[in-house]
Amino acid sequence: MRRVFFLTFCSFLPLLAEAGQTLTLEECRDLALQNNKELKIAEEELDVASYKKRSARTKYFPDLSVKGAYLRNEKDLSLIGEDMYLPIGTLMPDGSFGFRQEQIGNQWTLVNGQPVPLDANGQPFNPKSNPEKIMWKDYTTIPKEELTFDSKNVYVGALNLMQPVFMGGKIIAYNKIAKLNESLAESKLETGRRNVSLSVEEAYWQVVSLSNKRKAVEALVALLDKMSGDVKAMIEAGVATKADELSVLVKKNEAEMALLKVENGVSLSKMLLAQYCGLPLDEEITLADENAELISAGSFADSVDIQQIYENRPEVKSLGIAQQIYEQKANVARADIMPTVALAANYIAMNPNLSNGYKTDFDFTWNVGVVVNIPLLHWGESIYNYKAAKGEANIAGYKLSETQEKIELQVSQSLFRLNEARRKLEVSAKNLKSADENLRYATVGFEEGVVPASALLEAQTVWLNAKSNKIDAEVETKLSEVRLRQAMGVLSVK
Repeated sequence: MRRVFFLTFCSFLPLLAEAGQTLTLEECRDLALQNNKELKIAEEELDVASYKKRSARTKYFPDLSVKGAYLRNEKDLSLIGEDMYLPIGTLMPDGSFGFRQEQIGNQWTLVNGQPVPLDANGQPFNPKSNPEKIMWKDYTTIPKEELTFDSKNVYVGALNLMQPVFMGGKIIAYNKIAKLNESLAESKLETGRRNVSLSVEEAYWQVVSLSNKRKAVEALVALLDKMSGDVKAMIEAGVATKADELSVLVKKNEAEMALLKVENGVSLSKMLLAQYCGLPLDEEITLADENAELISAGSFADSVDIQQIYENRPEVKSLGIAQQIYEQKANVARADIMPTVALAANYIAMNPNLSNGYKTDFDFTWNVGVVVNIPLLHWGESIYNYKAAKGEANIAGYKLSETQEKIELQVSQSLFRLNEARRKLEVSAKNLKSADENLRYATVGFEEGVVPASALLEAQTVWLNAKSNKIDAEVETKLSEVRLRQAMGVLSVK
């Protein structure tokens, strides 16, 4: 129920924004995380990896399947090509097949006083070594039709069970790869969420920066409006010239042009933020910090725990997981070199069957056995695949080491830029304080008639530059803080 309530609330966030609700940084981040298409893709990839992990786990269990086949043959099955004629002889006392003299039609002759049969050419022969020359008088017949069987319709069905016993470690490796792929998808999703959060914060504070500049330019335009009226009054009193009036008019036009550019910048920045948040680009967005005068950065220690940063960065985690995946792929390649053992069991139905003579009905039987596969010669293919997989694992390790070095450099640079931005903020704050005081004295002096219009215009220009520089320093400090948190892996995505 809590999940349903949360999803319902998130679905109404765009409607609340349309109603003119002021959006905080957290609300903008939530909208962006909810509507970002790349994050939705990463979430789907995480689901896919989860399903594949479950699929890999099933390889430990037996595979049970039912198979069936039907064949329609053109011809029947015949064991002989024509009728067979078998001579009728006599079973001799020694168990051999022989004949009596009256059972054959050969002529006989006496050789050394013993009767010997003659062949068709009248030559004597030994009937044991040349039985083909015997001319039998009596035959029995085996008709061809008696050895012709109906095989035009053949039905086969089988229930097969296969249980892996030893697959060379391939199933274990596949399960580890599937689990690591799920972790990799989670890490990728976390990386995407942090990148979206960083983009939203940068766009958010860009809008705040330009909004503050717009207020500064609006204040300058108001000062120039008042000054324009004062100059006209002074011209009528004879204490100012037409040139003074034109100088003020030129400065006012420049200020109005600057105001137009800033307003366009605010609009474009809000459009970018709306795009990140999944809102219509023409949506009117009001930010909670648009009227903030000072943006304070958090405090960070000058020394950091780099190992903790490695643990916080999802990129490092992803590369570490990738290295483990390649190592498991090497185990898969090694399994192709090793023998495999599996148990097999089958329950088979056949029609026609030969279990007890040839019959055209179903007969059922079963068998069990062990299937062993031992690779002998594949010309080194499996070994080469194993070495290639080990090389890919080494490459992933080098990439991990290189990324860690780059992260350490990124953290150091981010710390340096944050400290530099803080110093700029301190200096710009002092400059703005001096510019405020200078503008106040110039304004009073101009109203008293002791300061020329050109001096006041110059003071106003200095004040606007000082104000703009302070706003830039404030936002630069804030963004430096955000990027440092990103580099340290502690950027909030909640």
